Amino acid sequence: MSPRNLLDQVSKIGFIQGRLCNQVDGQIQAFPWQDWETEFPVANALSISLMEWTLDQDRLYENPLMTATGQDQIRQLCDQYGLAIPSLTGDCFMQAPFWKAVGSDRVKLQEDFQAICRACTIVGIQMVVVPLVDNGRLETSEQEDILVEYLLSQQSNLANLGVSILFESDFSPTELSRFINQLPSKQFGVNYDIGNSAALGLDPREEFSAYGHRVMNVHVKDRVLGGTTVPLGAGNADFETVFESLAHLNYSGNFILQTARATDGDHAGVLARYRDLTQAWIVGYGLAGASK
Repeated sequence: MSPRNLLDQVSKIGFIQGRLCNQVDGQIQAFPWQDWETEFPVANALSISLMEWTLDQDRLYENPLMTATGQDQIRQLCDQYGLAIPSLTGDCFMQAPFWKAVGSDRVKLQEDFQAICRACTIVGIQMVVVPLVDNGRLETSEQEDILVEYLLSQQSNLANLGVSILFESDFSPTELSRFINQLPSKQFGVNYDIGNSAALGLDPREEFSAYGHRVMNVHVKDRVLGGTTVPLGAGNADFETVFESLAHLNYSGNFILQTARATDGDHAGVLARYRDLTQAWIVGYGLAGASK
C-alpha cells in the first residue's frame, strides 16, 4: 500500500467528542463542558484528524456550536490542530424528540432542529445523526409520519445548507430499509452503529443487504448481546463481517470511534489502541481510501 493510500485510510478514522477527556457526571457520552477545548491538541498528538461533535438538549443554546463566539473558537481550534468536524451526534433529538411533542412544544423543537443545522454549516459539519433509539424511538406510525413529513418539508433547506440527516435506529433491517426509502438518498442516510447492532443480535449481512447503500457514517464500538458497551473485541460485534460487507459496498465514509471509556484515565492511550484496531480492519479488508 502506498503512503498516500495509508494516509487516506487513517484520515477516515475519528472519535466522538468527549472520548479524550474525563466523563461528565459518570455518563458515557455528554458534551464535555469543562474540557472540550483540550481534546483538539490531544487528537492532533494522536494524528487523529476527525471529531464528531455531541450536542445535548440541556443548555442547548449555550453549547459553543450554537454561539457566534463558540463557532469562531471551534474554527480556530480546527485550523490550529488540523482537525475537521464532519458530523454531529444529536443526542438532543433523542432527549427531546419533536416527533413526540405536540403543539407549541413541537414547533419550538423543530425550530431548534433548524437552528442546529444552520450552526453546523458554519463550522463545516455536513452530517447530523438523529438517534431513533431509547427516548427517541419511533413507537407509533403517527410519530413516524410526523418525522418523515417534517423532514421532507426541510429537504430544500437542508440541500442549501449542505447538511445530510443520518438515522441511527433499533429497527430490524427490513424496517429500517422501509423507513429510509421514504426519504431521498441525497439528503438522508443511515448511521451504522456496529455495537448497537451487536447488542440487538442483528446479522450484519442482512443489515447491509437491506440498506447498506444508504450508510453514510459508521460508529465503531462493541457491545454484548442485550448489554452495554465494552472494549473492542470483548463483546458480540462481528467486526470481520461488518468490514467485509462495507468493503463489498465500496464504502468510503468515516469511522467514528464511539468506544468504551478508559477506566484508568488514559483516554488517549485507549483511543490510540482502538484507532489502530480500526485501521487494521480498514487495511485488511481493502476499504478504499477517501479524503476527509
